[in-house]
Amino acid sequence: MWIADGWKDYEVIDTSKGEKLERWGKYLLVRPDPQVIWDTPKKHPGWKKMNGHYHRSKKGGGEWEFFNLPEQWSIHYKNLTFNLKPFSFKHTGLFPEQAANWDWFGEKIRTAHRPVKVLNLFAYTGGATLAAAAAGASVTHVDASKGMVSWAKENAVSSGLKDAPIRWIVDDCVKFVEREIRRGNHYDAIIMDPPSYGRGPKGEIWKIEDAIHPLIQLCSQLLSDNPLFFLVNSYTTGLAPAVLTYMLATELKKFNGHVESQEIGLPVTESGLVLPCGASGRWEK
Repeated sequence: MWIADGWKDYEVIDTSKGEKLERWGKYLLVRPDPQVIWDTPKKHPGWKKMNGHYHRSKKGGGEWEFFNLPEQWSIHYKNLTFNLKPFSFKHTGLFPEQAANWDWFGEKIRTAHRPVKVLNLFAYTGGATLAAAAAGASVTHVDASKGMVSWAKENAVSSGLKDAPIRWIVDDCVKFVEREIRRGNHYDAIIMDPPSYGRGPKGEIWKIEDAIHPLIQLCSQLLSDNPLFFLVNSYTTGLAPAVLTYMLATELKKFNGHVESQEIGLPVTESGLVLPCGASGRWEK
């Protein structure tokens, strides 16, 4: 398992009964987590001193309950700054477990000793975009949500990357990739963080089990002659790490690289164990 254990401003303090107690900077949040199927005693005082609690509804969705939580605040990861705000469906605008991947590809970009062009698909609020740009890459950031791209731009400014070579694109990711193929554009690295289920700007339905392999096939056509890496993230429990390995190894065979896929996770302070948070597949030269 790849573990994001480099955080100072974030931690999973405890987990129990379908929920996790997290520290985001100086604020404590309790949020649901489908992986937490165990029922251990909630002994940590933070369970009773939370600043925000997301209550899952039995009908789907849910709502926040706040206790002295600002509308927006910031946390840092190494030289990056992220602006957080709780919004619909329990999210805060950041997936901290992805820091395990930021460190991995950041090192690859820094040690490539050549210009690196990165395409970041389903790029959300820009965690991977900023990590790649901070390491010296030029990045094309693509997300179907205008609001998320605006949020990512704010994070870039906060991280001192306002003038970094980042192209901000609001578009359906599949359609953007198809257009880039027709334009003859190429990238040295591709990152994709697709949702399990979603809709495009015009209501197009995205279901990861049906769409992920065709998208990897399409993206393989965008790789340069000497690609550096290809990263696929999945939060869908049905997509085991070995499935990611199989797809990447099959579609990128001609580049003679190496594929490894693992669960990614976050350390839990109280138990000393690791909370699983999805899986990542990494292809690299």
